[in-house]
Amino acid sequence: MRTRAFTEDRVTLKHGAGGPAMRALIQQLFADGIEDPPGSVGVSAMDDGAALPLGDGRFLVITTDSHVVSPIFFPGGDIGRLAVCGTVNDLAMMGATEVLGLTCAVVVEEGLARKDLARVHASMREACQEAGATIVTGDTKVMGKGQLDGLMLNTAGVALTTHVVRDNGLKAGDRIIVTGTIGDHGFSVLAARNGLDLTGELRSDVAPLNGLVRAALAGGPVSAMKDPTRGGLSSALHEMAEKSGVGVLLDETALPMRLEVRAAAELLGIDPLQVANEGKALLGVRPEFAERVLAALRGHPLGRDAAIVGTCVPQNPGRIVLDTGFGKRLLAEPEGDPMPRIC
Repeated sequence: MRTRAFTEDRVTLKHGAGGPAMRALIQQLFADGIEDPPGSVGVSAMDDGAALPLGDGRFLVITTDSHVVSPIFFPGGDIGRLAVCGTVNDLAMMGATEVLGLTCAVVVEEGLARKDLARVHASMREACQEAGATIVTGDTKVMGKGQLDGLMLNTAGVALTTHVVRDNGLKAGDRIIVTGTIGDHGFSVLAARNGLDLTGELRSDVAPLNGLVRAALAGGPVSAMKDPTRGGLSSALHEMAEKSGVGVLLDETALPMRLEVRAAAELLGIDPLQVANEGKALLGVRPEFAERVLAALRGHPLGRDAAIVGTCVPQNPGRIVLDTGFGKRLLAEPEGDPMPRIC
């Protein structure tokens, strides 16, 4: 995978935005000198988690994530629901849909209202019930006033699978499926953060996807998966295509998008393809199985708006060509995040 050089003297917000700058930081600093265990998927793979072979045909899948969303409450969810769902989804993106357990470390700013903490805790319990998961251990720290913006959560998760799905398995001819409408989470958080009174109801799509992915995997073999969080659909597709050595022809007219999101994008001048989602997945599926997997997704409550939105091609590996219906253009990968601190 091509990676730009990390030459900056200081870390900026773009290094946490999910694009090429963040990948450069991780590869050239945090992953430098770390060797993956034999037969495993480790740090060097830059995937949604690690997969360790157990020697009996099964893999232990492990993932971890930190959450610093601002504000901590937003339409459709909060930081607690986001933390649980984000971790469950990272496991699911590697084919591990049966969660063994989650951990949660809570870092609280002095002065945070007890009722807010209780509300976040209740939200985490509810999300765990939806995912069929349990938080089995954790940690708590309190920092001084002004040393933290309210609340930070770190979660980790473990699960088992007999078949690891990577994000680098796309092949020419594969169809790209998105499991639902794009841009809902990012615009919901942005509106809540800035007190924007936008037309319509913007709500985050944050949800645990392990049940939806289970249905998709039962529908047919899946070549690759990734959830389009930071950097949105554009960043996720670029990373998948570059790792897989294919190009992608993306049909803009096929992308499912709510009218409220489309209106907010036009009003604010923000490309919805670069906006984070927290309840959607991108799947690569062989063409002969695409309709079957699509039907399986649409049969699940979280996949009713699923659509085939693109095709993998051998030309222009690592590049996304957007067919607008009026012409074609290269889709740029976001350098930074137009909406920092949304997950």
